[in-house]
Amino acid sequence: MPRIRPGRVRTKNTNRREALKLSTMAPEDFNVRPGEVKSIACPDCRTWRRIMGDKVLKIREHCVSDKLAEGEKHTACPGSDQVVDVNIDVRRWQAKQDRLLRDAMPQDNRRAAQQFYKPLPAPASPVSRIKAEVTLETARQSYLAHRKGCIRCVKGKHCTDGGLLARRYVLALQEEPARREAREQLERQEQRTVRKQTAPAVRKAQWAKRGGVEKANNRCSERTSGSLSEFRGPRLPLAPQDVEAHERRQAELGKRYARRNPATSAA
Repeated sequence: MPRIRPGRVRTKNTNRREALKLSTMAPEDFNVRPGEVKSIACPDCRTWRRIMGDKVLKIREHCVSDKLAEGEKHTACPGSDQVVDVNIDVRRWQAKQDRLLRDAMPQDNRRAAQQFYKPLPAPASPVSRIKAEVTLETARQSYLAHRKGCIRCVKGKHCTDGGLLARRYVLALQEEPARREAREQLERQEQRTVRKQTAPAVRKAQWAKRGGVEKANNRCSERTSGSLSEFRGPRLPLAPQDVEAHERRQAELGKRYARRNPATSAA
C-alpha cells in the first residue's frame, strides 16, 4: 500500500477570515476520516477541495472554474486558504457517518455489523465405522469397494479401514450358517401358523361362533307368496298408523304428479 504523502502548505497567507469550524457545517460536507485525504466542500463555491497542512489546516488554493463557459478567466475563489478548525469528535462523527451510509443503503445490500458464519458440516464417517445391519452381501460389497479405491490395500496388506472391513466380512461368513438356520426356522414357524389358521376344524369353529347366520342366509328354500321372512322383527309395522293422513298424503302426491305430467295422467 503506497504511503500517503502529507500535504504541504506552501504559503502562510490566509484569506483573513475567522477559522471555519467544522461543528458549524453539515456532517456530509467534509471528510476527516483517519487514513484518508482530508477534504471539504468549499463554503463559497461549493466544490470539494483538499485540506492542506499538518498543524494549521487550510483549504487548498483554488479557482472558480464555473465561469469558463461564459468566457471569463480563472478567478481565485474567496474560500482559498481558509483556515479550518477541527473542533469535533472525529470518532463520533465517523460512527454517525457510517450509520447514515448503512441506513441509506438498499436493504438487499446491507450487511450486519457482525458476520455470522455457518459452521462447516462434519465429514462423513467412513464405511468401516457406520453402525448398521451387517449381512454377508453388504459386508462383501463394502470390502470390495474399499479395496478397489484404496491405494494402501495391496495384496494381503490392509489399511486401518480395510482391516476393519475384512474382519467384518470374515465374521459375517462365520455367522451366516446360524443366520440361515434362524431364517429357515422362522419360515417354518410362519407356515405352521398359517396351516393352523386355515384348518377345517378352525373354520368350522369360526362358523359356529357366528351363530349360523351365514348358513341361514345361504339356504335356498321356497317361500309361499305373501309370507313374511323370519328375519323380520315382531314389531315391524305392516300398515300405516294413521290411515287418513296416509291417504291424504297419497292424494296430494297424485295431484302433484298430474300437474307435472299432464300427458301421462290423461292417457
